[in-house]
Amino acid sequence: MKLGYISLPGRGASDRFLAQVVDGLAGRLRLCGTVQTNTARADRRKCDMDLRLLSTGEVLRISEDRGALARGCTLDTSVLAQAVVATEAALPGADLLIVNKFGKTEAEAGGGFAPVIGEAICLDVPVLVGVNALNLPAFEAFTDGLAEALPADVSHVTDWCLRAGLRHVA
Repeated sequence: MKLGYISLPGRGASDRFLAQVVDGLAGRLRLCGTVQTNTARADRRKCDMDLRLLSTGEVLRISEDRGALARGCTLDTSVLAQAVVATEAALPGADLLIVNKFGKTEAEAGGGFAPVIGEAICLDVPVLVGVNALNLPAFEAFTDGLAEALPADVSHVTDWCLRAGLRHVA
């Protein structure tokens, strides 16, 4: 089993980091999963959140526009569910699963991408996950301490993915 994670401080840092890793893996492994892009809006407190499905390149808007004064979570859980279904469908042909975030949905309810991570482990597909500090204890409990913390070094993590993914292919 190969299960690695990164946990970087700063809003959007893990998203940008994982996007760089994905760029380094392009054409080298069959990827499935998601990377997230956050776009600030001058007229809103909350950014727009988009997920790119790595298996197809499709981009899904996972945030709801709740108006200029919106506070709290703006996650559109129905669109997140679409991303999960698409990722799960692509998993059997993948060399590596990348999940942009083990977030509140995964941490509190075991929902979101948590079942897909479990399925990948059962299928012996290596997994790379982004985890923020707030959800790290729940992630460690979910993985029973078996996940490997990876350093904040794009080339190191890219190499880890290649070794894990190519071992999966062989």
